[in-house]
Amino acid sequence: MLSDATVPDVAETAETPGSGHPAGPPAWARALTVIGGGILTFLAFPPLGWWFTAPFGVALLFFGLYGVRLRRAAWLGYLGGAAFLFPAMAWVRPIGDDAWVALVATESAFWAVMAVAGTLVMRLRLWPLWVACLWVAQEWARGQFPVGGFPWARLAFSQGDSPYTGHAALGGAPLVTFTVVLSGSLISFLLVRGLPRPAWDRQVALILAGAVALPVLGLLVPRPGDEGKTIRVGVVQGNVPGRGLGWAGNEPAVVLKNHADETHRLAAAVRAGELPKPDIVVWPENSTDIDPYRNAAAYQTIDAAVKDVGVPVLVGAVVSIGTENRATRAVVWDPVTGPGAYYDKQKLVPFGEFTPYKEIVLALFERANLVGRQSVPGSEDGDLVVGPVTVGAVSCYEVAFDQIVRGTVRAGGSPLVVQTNNATYELTNLPPQQLAMSQLRAVEHNRAVIAVATTGISAYVSPDGTVQWRTAELVPGRTVVTVPVRTANTLATRVGGWPELLLILMGAAATMVATGAAWRQRENARRENRRDGRAARDDVPGEHSQGHSQGLD
Repeated sequence: MLSDATVPDVAETAETPGSGHPAGPPAWARALTVIGGGILTFLAFPPLGWWFTAPFGVALLFFGLYGVRLRRAAWLGYLGGAAFLFPAMAWVRPIGDDAWVALVATESAFWAVMAVAGTLVMRLRLWPLWVACLWVAQEWARGQFPVGGFPWARLAFSQGDSPYTGHAALGGAPLVTFTVVLSGSLISFLLVRGLPRPAWDRQVALILAGAVALPVLGLLVPRPGDEGKTIRVGVVQGNVPGRGLGWAGNEPAVVLKNHADETHRLAAAVRAGELPKPDIVVWPENSTDIDPYRNAAAYQTIDAAVKDVGVPVLVGAVVSIGTENRATRAVVWDPVTGPGAYYDKQKLVPFGEFTPYKEIVLALFERANLVGRQSVPGSEDGDLVVGPVTVGAVSCYEVAFDQIVRGTVRAGGSPLVVQTNNATYELTNLPPQQLAMSQLRAVEHNRAVIAVATTGISAYVSPDGTVQWRTAELVPGRTVVTVPVRTANTLATRVGGWPELLLILMGAAATMVATGAAWRQRENARRENRRDGRAARDDVPGEHSQGHSQGLD
């Protein structure tokens, strides 16, 4: 399957090594193709959410890469990655256009590496399978490096509500990415094959059927059923003053007051019979930037709101750790006993909650001082007993990390509560992208998800990934939703990261085989060229006799 015999002849590639002249499309046409692929891939992501464009974006990308030399593959891959990431990461612009460009420039490098490896494995049989594995590897690498990784804009996160979403229950986000890319690479295979040979034969029909079958199979994935237990959750979105970076740190007391006031209004609506009485209430991340453990006024503000609603509240707070550090914390606040169990955010936002390479960065960039005190990560899973249920606390950025959400579910968290603070990025494409992640996590782990945000989007996502309720942005909001409490785990929850590891190893093995075969092919070509050169010299008339006579002289 991956033997050297699978490597095509040099003549079969779109660019003939050694000729100096490409036999396929010119460089500008390939560049336009991969740019088109990047743009189509972006259109699959929220807020547009045209999920069906993702496979076609993948198809164009690999169609543009097919048969090129490795150096050209690198810059084409980088170009395609940038065409996708610039609009997908546009939500970074409130921080600064330079930060946006730097992030895209860094992340596009992973696409360049994937493109080089993809060009190699496209010389093997079954190459649509191998390039899909490589895409999974690329997303894994982006989630690890640098500075702890940045797994945003994974292809799976464009499929929060699509036929592919069901695959998440089998192998998590990596399997969703794999199936989307496999569909696209199969389409790319047909494009490559169809240029010289447009005939529709049995092989073409089977490949097209495979590309269509992958999303259909996602709809057929069996999922755990309802267990009959529910809980009523009060959701509070307090909103913040100002826009973008302008509000940050200026009026933290107002942010706390807004959430406390909305909780009082929720309690009043319950007493008036307008809303059912909740079992618990959830506030967003950073609903108080004032440490209630050290500030008596903040403590009293929270405690009064919790006592008014009469049930435990999960409060998102920024608390001091020593004199120089802080933690982003989810605190269970009981109406009788006050603050109790808590969860400290494990995955921190680089340059947002901590400063990598602190001495250098702070010296070079004044904006880096906005981080203030450096956050320290927690080390425990987010399973917190809140009233009658054990919720799974996930803090904002963490929803993009498979192992964080999976660990919280395995620890017994149900439902999941994703506390987030999107106040800097309101009305960008970040809030809808983050909501799509919550949709995928709901299906992946068979859990209801409550996303609660300072400025929106707050939402309730049922275990099948459907958004049952949501707020607008930049408005205060409150409601009580009845959500199922599920304990049955999906296959994805049980097997964890093994499917991802298997796919990465398959991609790595294919790359090694293709690299070795390409190296041997080049060496054989060099030996053949030397042999032909010697034969040509031997055929020159009189060369040997002339040399002999000169030697005698």
